Amino acid sequence: MKYFFTLFSVAFFITCSAFSQGKVFKYTVSNGETINQIAQKFKVTPYDIYQLNPDARTSLKPNTVLLIPSSSDKTATFKKEETAAKKNGNTKEVIHEVQPKETFYSIEKKYGISDEALKAANPFLEKDGVQIGQKLVIPAKGASVKTPSSTKPVKEKTQEKYVYHDVIAKETKFSIAKKYNTTIEDLEKRNPEIVSNLPIGYRLTIKGTAPNTEATTVIANNAKPAEAKKPVEASKKVTTYMEYQVKPKETFYSLGRTFHITQEELTELNPALSEGVKEGMVLKVPSGYVAPVPIIVKEEQKQIEKPVENKGGIQILEKVKSETVSADPEIVELSKKRGQNERKKLVLLLPFNLAKMQNDTLSSASRIKSDKFLNMTLDFYSGAMMAIDSAKVLKLPIDISIYDSQETKSTSNVSGLISQNKLQNANAVIGPFYQNNAEATANSLRLYNVPVISPLSKDSANPIDNLYQSVPSNDVVRNTVFDYMRSKNGNIVAVVDKKKESVISYIKQNQKGVAFASFTETGGLDVANLKSLLFPGKMNYVVMETANTAMIKTTIKALIDAQRTCQIQLVILEPNSTLDTDEINFENLVKLKLMYPSVTRESDEAGVLVFEKEYKLKNKVNPNTYATRGFDVTFDTMMRLVQGKTYQETADLMTTEQVDNKFQYYKKEDGGHANKGVYILYYDSDLTLKVAN
Repeated sequence: MKYFFTLFSVAFFITCSAFSQGKVFKYTVSNGETINQIAQKFKVTPYDIYQLNPDARTSLKPNTVLLIPSSSDKTATFKKEETAAKKNGNTKEVIHEVQPKETFYSIEKKYGISDEALKAANPFLEKDGVQIGQKLVIPAKGASVKTPSSTKPVKEKTQEKYVYHDVIAKETKFSIAKKYNTTIEDLEKRNPEIVSNLPIGYRLTIKGTAPNTEATTVIANNAKPAEAKKPVEASKKVTTYMEYQVKPKETFYSLGRTFHITQEELTELNPALSEGVKEGMVLKVPSGYVAPVPIIVKEEQKQIEKPVENKGGIQILEKVKSETVSADPEIVELSKKRGQNERKKLVLLLPFNLAKMQNDTLSSASRIKSDKFLNMTLDFYSGAMMAIDSAKVLKLPIDISIYDSQETKSTSNVSGLISQNKLQNANAVIGPFYQNNAEATANSLRLYNVPVISPLSKDSANPIDNLYQSVPSNDVVRNTVFDYMRSKNGNIVAVVDKKKESVISYIKQNQKGVAFASFTETGGLDVANLKSLLFPGKMNYVVMETANTAMIKTTIKALIDAQRTCQIQLVILEPNSTLDTDEINFENLVKLKLMYPSVTRESDEAGVLVFEKEYKLKNKVNPNTYATRGFDVTFDTMMRLVQGKTYQETADLMTTEQVDNKFQYYKKEDGGHANKGVYILYYDSDLTLKVAN
C-alpha cells in the first residue's frame, strides 16, 4: 500500500529543480508539462519563456532545461502600486496583472471596489472573464468611469503580443484561428501540444489581441441614447434559489453534480467559497436540481422502463407494458440507487507492476517519465478515483477493491488472486488491460458468473459469455456509420486510395451496393466518373479514404461543384491528419458537412464541464482520453450494479452515456457482449461539431 500511494502521488505532483541565477532560473521540464503550466507556476507569461527559449515553440521534451525569467521585479512593482494606492486612499487608478487562482471576488476585495466598477473600467471582462496575465485597470474609489478617450493611454499599455484562450467544447482550430485573425499554422507553432488534437479546457497562447468584445445592439426608434448603449439581453430563465448547508466531506465537485452548477457560478453566488468549501457553510444554490446520470433505455417490444417523477423531483424507473416503442431511445435521468440496500462488490485490476518497480534500479520518478504503459495506467486510475469519489457522494452501497494485475502482454497474476479467493465474490471486475489477459480472467470466472469488463482493448474478443468489450472495435465503428447512411436512404459512393487495401476489402466484403469511383491511368481521380455516380434528389454520402493531399483537393473540388445539382455529405471512416493542415480549406469541409464516426463525443453539458474542471483542479492537468475512460467505465459499472438488476440484465436493457463514452452493449452471435456505442459527428455551418440524429 505504501508503494501504491507513493506511485500515485508522484504521478500527479510536478517534480522540478529550479535555482536562482540573478534574474533567471533554470528549470527541468517534467514529463507531460506544457509551456502554459510552467508559465503559471513561475507567474510569468509563455511569451517571456519563448523569448529566452526559442526552441520551446516547436519542441518541449522531458528533461529539457529552460531559462525562466524571474517574476520578482513584476511582483515588487505591483506591490508598490498597491501600497501607494492604499496610502493615497486609492485616489488614482492602478494597473493589476491577474495572477493564477485570482477571481473577480479576490481582486475586488483586495482593492475595495465593487463588481460594477471593475467591469466598467474593463468592459472585456463581461465576455472573457478573468484570465491569467490580463492587465486590469483598477479604478479609484468613488471615481466615475472614464470615457474611451480618457483611458486611451491605459489601452495602449495593456496591448500585448499574445492573449490566452481556453478551448471550449465544439471549438475547432479553424474557428479559433478565425476568431483571433490568425492561422492554424501559427496556433500549432505556439502550442505544439495541439498538433495531434485539441483538448477541451486547454489554454492556448495566441499571437495578437483579444477579439472585440463590444456588444452589437439594435437601437429602437424610441430608445433613449443612454438605454441604447446597454447590450440587448436574450430572454433569461427564471431561476429560484434556496439555502443549503454543506455536509461533511462535500466538495466543489460534489456540489456541482448535485446542483448542476459550475464552481465559478457557485463562487459568484457565494463569495465566501473563494476560501474553499467548509462543513456547515450555508450556501445560496439553485432550487430543484438533482445531479442526473443519463440512462438511455433501448427500444424493446416487451417490458420497458419509463421515468415517473416522485414528490422529491427525482426520476425513478417504473415498469410499464408497451407493444410499440419509439425508434429513438428514451432518455431516463437516474441520480440515485433504486432502493437497493444490498452491498455490491466491484474489483479493479490495474497493471501497476509494483513488484517489478521494487526490483528496478530506476527511481519511481524516472520510471514514470519513461514508461508510457505505466502513465496510461495512472491516468486511468486517476479517472476511476474520481468515479469512486462520486459514488461516495451519492452514497452508493458499493465496496471497491483495487488489485495490481502485474500484467505484461502475455502474463498476469490473476490466477494468484483467484487462488486467494479475491475475485470470485465480485459483482463485476474491471480489467485487466491486455485483451488476452481479460479473456483469461473471464474464462476463469465464468463458473462464478462474474462479469469481466475489458476497459481499453479495441480487439474483437473471443466468444466468452461473461466478457464485456467496452470499447467498440474498428469494424463496429465502421458498420455504425454505414448503418446510419443507409437509415437515411442515402446513395453511398467510395473514393478510396488504392493504397488503402484494408478499407477496400472491408467495404467489398461487408457493405454491398457501395459504388467505387474510378481512377485515371496516371492514378488520379476520374472526376467525370465520380460525378456520374451521384444522384440528384437524394442524399449522396461520399466516403473518402486517402492521405494524398492532391486527391483530397480534387475530390473536394468536384463535390463542391456537384453541390449545385446534388445533396452531398463528405464522410471519413477514421481520423485523417491531412485534413487538419492549412493546405486543405476547412471552409470547404464545412460546406460538405464532413461526417465521421467516433467512440467519444465532445459535450458542453453542465455535468461534463464540472468533471473536467474538478479533474484539473485535483490533478493539475486536463483529463486525457485514458483518464476520462477510467471515470466513464468505473462510474457506469457502479451505476449498473445498483439498479436492482444484475450487470448482465442492465447490459441487455440499457444504453448509458457518461462524460465522453456511450455504452450500448449487445449479445454477439457467437457469445459474449460488445459495445456499439458510437457517435456520428459532423461539422455544422456554424463551424461546431454536432452529433447526427
